[in-house]
Amino acid sequence: MSRRTESWKRELKVGAVVRRSPGVTRWAREIWKPVAVIPGAPEASWKEMVREGDVVDYHAGTVCMELFRADVESYLVSLNMTVPSVWIIMDRDDTNRSPSGWFVSAITASAFEAQDALDSGESIVEPVPIPESLAAWIKEFVDMHYIEEPFKKRRRDKHRIDGIEDGKGDARIRQQSDVFRAPSNIKKPSNIKKPRVH
Repeated sequence: MSRRTESWKRELKVGAVVRRSPGVTRWAREIWKPVAVIPGAPEASWKEMVREGDVVDYHAGTVCMELFRADVESYLVSLNMTVPSVWIIMDRDDTNRSPSGWFVSAITASAFEAQDALDSGESIVEPVPIPESLAAWIKEFVDMHYIEEPFKKRRRDKHRIDGIEDGKGDARIRQQSDVFRAPSNIKKPSNIKKPRVH
């Protein structure tokens, strides 16, 4: 990748670890849940990694995780979570090659992208802890591009505080006419005496 592209975009091959465990109901015999990522992983497709009884961890797939300058704010959300996380997104596998019926479609550091995928209701979207090396790689990119908005004190509009709003009545008090009547229709108080002309 050229230095110029590096300045606004960064990418890295990242593997997804998906765990198969026994289901708890007769309708779901197995549960497939993303549990970890492997930065810099080689290509793989549902390669068994660890087996403990009925629980098996698979290197389910490797995808290119991309960072974009325009999305640094959403990466900050991910880095500042109680457990800093990236998201593994899995979609239905129509090819039937996956033992789970799903394939790894994306791994993202963007909390906003993950939320969009979650809102679609079509995908499995699971946050997994960010390994330290990957967190440092993301943070370096954020530090290069994040510009904090300077705090600007808002100037308040000067309002009249004498409580009189010409043309507007109190909505809580019954009025004989429209409370939002035009000021020209309001009778001026009659206790104001006109000066006598001699």
